Amino acid sequence: MFTDREDAGRQLAAALRERFGPHGKSDSSGLGHSSPTVPGRRVVVLGIPRGGVVVAAEVARILGLPLRVAVAAKVGAPGNPEYAVGAVAADGEVFVNEAAGYSRAEVEAMSGEARVKVKRELARWASGELAPDVAGAVAILVDDGLATGLTALAAAHWLRREGAARVIVAAPVAPPSTVSLLEKAADEVVVVESPDWFTAVGQFYARFGQTADDEVDEALGIVG
Repeated sequence: MFTDREDAGRQLAAALRERFGPHGKSDSSGLGHSSPTVPGRRVVVLGIPRGGVVVAAEVARILGLPLRVAVAAKVGAPGNPEYAVGAVAADGEVFVNEAAGYSRAEVEAMSGEARVKVKRELARWASGELAPDVAGAVAILVDDGLATGLTALAAAHWLRREGAARVIVAAPVAPPSTVSLLEKAADEVVVVESPDWFTAVGQFYARFGQTADDEVDEALGIVG
């Protein structure tokens, strides 16, 4: 159980440091060091708005790494918007949840609201720029929790298209099935908790309200 997103970020940073730090198996990534760079390789933390940025800000602060935004938006099912039938990445590419039973054409037709959300968030938090300077870098993609994992999958594939050398998906909590799904798209998946019984991300937080735009601004150090 996490107190809030800041607490979740601190616990996730500890898990990343343990996994990839000086005593971990992947020390060459540079994680756990005070410097965000190692010879020939940079490490960048990217949060998925909105709640994922708050978690990512703690990870970046503790590990001494730069923080960026990885914009992606869920395409909700008709009549059940919380269930992802797909997701739209920052460059407009649509990732389809094949298990949902909708064709690509159907998901594309339902993606209008998600595309608007992506454009709005790019304008607000990425200055309209698609690429967050990840070419050749280790990209740590952070969300506040993963249910279906579709949004993170879309963002991970986008980071690949932008030239990231390695993609690490990291979240405080995700069910085992979602971890397995993401392991097919990412080089590593790091979670603090992976319970078999999983209904929603919010069940693992004492406080899990909607993250306001101003909170994301503050996490990114944007002064109004």
